[in-house]
Amino acid sequence: MNKKVIAAILSISILTGLAGCSNGVTETTPASSTEATVQITIESTEEEETTTTEATTTVVGTVDLLEGYDTFIVSSEALEAGVWNDRISNTQRGENLSPDLSWEEVDGAELYVIYMVDPDGGNWIHWKSDNITETSVPEGWATSPDYVGPYPPEGTTHHYDVYVVALKAPVDHLSGSVDSANPNFPAFLTALDTDAEGNEGNIIAYGRLSGTFTST
Repeated sequence: MNKKVIAAILSISILTGLAGCSNGVTETTPASSTEATVQITIESTEEEETTTTEATTTVVGTVDLLEGYDTFIVSSEALEAGVWNDRISNTQRGENLSPDLSWEEVDGAELYVIYMVDPDGGNWIHWKSDNITETSVPEGWATSPDYVGPYPPEGTTHHYDVYVVALKAPVDHLSGSVDSANPNFPAFLTALDTDAEGNEGNIIAYGRLSGTFTST
C-alpha cells in the first residue's frame, strides 16, 4: 500500500479515537491540530521513490555488407574527413558528378563493379557500374542512368557507401535500380560471388568507402 494512503488512514483513525473515547473529558487540543501533527510526523519519514530516465541518442553507423572477404584500399579526393563534397551531390549546390575513385590492381581480377548506396534511405542505390577493367575512374565518369548523386531530405545527414568489388569473371547482371530504394541490396552484393556461368567464389576482394552528406 502507498505510504501516503497509510498516513491518511492513520490520521482518520486517531481522530476517530479521540472523538469516541473522551469519557466526558473536554479535549483541549483541537482535532485539526492533532491531524496536522500526525501527518507531518509520518511524512517526514516517508521515502520518495524516483525514477530517472536517461536520455540517450543512438547513432546508427553503416554496416560492411561484405565483411569476411579480402579487402583492398579505395581512395577518392571527393571524400575528406568522412564527408563527401558538394560536387557529387544532386542538389542546388552540387553538380551531380560521380566521385573519382582509385585502387590498386587486384591479382586475378578480370573486372570490377561499383555500387554507391544510401543505407539511411532504405538502401537507395545512387551508382551502379559493371565491367570496369581499369583501376581508377575520374570525377564525372559515371553518368545517368548509372549515377544520381546524393540528395537527402532537407536538413538531414545520410551515409553513402561505395563498394568496389573485384571479380574473377563477369556476372549475369547487376541487380538493383538506380535512384530507388532497394531493401534487398545486401543480397545483390553477395550475388556477385556467383558468375554468369553459375560458378561460386567469384568475389576476390573488395574496397569500401563510407562518408556522409548533409542537405541544407
